[in-house]
Amino acid sequence: MGLPLVLLLLLPAVLPARCCEPPEGSAGAVRALGARLLGLAGDPARDPDPAVYLALRLAREHDPRLERRYLERLQDTFRHYGRSLQGHSRWDAERSTYVSREEPPHTGRLALYLLGLQATCPPLSPHRSLVTWLKYYLEEDWTGSRRQGHPVTSYYQYGLGVLALCVHRKRVREEVVRRLLTAQHHGRLGHGGNTVDTEAVVALAFTCLEQRRLVGTGLAAKLRVAAQEASRNMAKAQGPDGIIGNIYSTPWALQVFLATGECQTEPAFGQAMAALLENLEAFGTAATMAQVLPVLHGHSYLDIASMPCREEPDTLTPLDMEPLAEVPGNKTVQLVVECPVPWCYELRLYDRLVPVPAGASLLDVLQAAAALEPRHFRFHAQDTPQGPFLTQVLGLEARQEKRNYWQILTAPNTPLQTGIADYRPQDGETLILRLSEW
Repeated sequence: MGLPLVLLLLLPAVLPARCCEPPEGSAGAVRALGARLLGLAGDPARDPDPAVYLALRLAREHDPRLERRYLERLQDTFRHYGRSLQGHSRWDAERSTYVSREEPPHTGRLALYLLGLQATCPPLSPHRSLVTWLKYYLEEDWTGSRRQGHPVTSYYQYGLGVLALCVHRKRVREEVVRRLLTAQHHGRLGHGGNTVDTEAVVALAFTCLEQRRLVGTGLAAKLRVAAQEASRNMAKAQGPDGIIGNIYSTPWALQVFLATGECQTEPAFGQAMAALLENLEAFGTAATMAQVLPVLHGHSYLDIASMPCREEPDTLTPLDMEPLAEVPGNKTVQLVVECPVPWCYELRLYDRLVPVPAGASLLDVLQAAAALEPRHFRFHAQDTPQGPFLTQVLGLEARQEKRNYWQILTAPNTPLQTGIADYRPQDGETLILRLSEW
């Protein structure tokens, strides 16, 4: 038996101060965001999210007792992974009943949990089978789609897996790393804001492997060049408003500047940080708050690897989120679906006015359209840690091997910067769902 969890966390972590931090005067807004995330974390009705725990641990102010309880809930969620593997390709008999009721988490979710264990203080060593599972997922992720030459899940999750193993000082086969290098070199990492997210995670993994000397010198040199290239790409992707990719991708880009030390010399860093501080209201869910909070404290996921254990003040108090006020009345939104050649013979497949309550989100609009005309409009959205992600409209599925995705625009041609569950269109606004190539 190891030490009780409470004893393990008596000396929480305080990360060293970083030179690349938000400007003076923003501390109050950053603290309020952390308090709101803490309030959401304390809600027992919400499923625990390892990314939320990581954000709480990488912040400067803490509530150690609430963080301990949250970690205990995470451990309970992943407890069924703490037993030994049998056969590498199937669950053992003792676990089969449980697994039939619940799918195992994806590569990325398990990777985030392992990063969370490293962020405790002292770090909690994962059961060996958890690391074995992650290595297994990395192989299965690729083998399952070898014909297409990309992971079954995504390069984003694949990169998170490599990053988590690196932070735990676990070596991965060089072939696994080279797959990511090849994908970056050939521009296969994604589309739009998703490119920034994925390239950032991959760059963090490369930087970790190179800095921790977990690969040979030849490969380490290539990883260093690739991380620098990713950093340049993010600077090029910055818009005049300071946002890189979209508002939710920007924190990932800042993590790369922080991890590589380029936050001190790259002008895009300060401009992007200012853009985040001006748009903090966009981060209204636990998942999006967890994305932005670490960089607002000047830290990246690579800092998890070197968190020192010191006493930290118990100074943060949870702030309960107030429910959105109901907006009286109704509104009408023009919903358009477009599918260009070569996927469809005609461009405009759907064009209807959809009446909804005045406070309705885009997701509410889609659901209302499906309820009004179930034969003519249907859609599917996949749940992700960042909220629902549109994957299928009118039976047309966006697929990675086809290099297409459902782009959402406000007319005439402005890409949406927020998720479908968070965006609230105006009365009379036209929204376009366009199958697009990346």
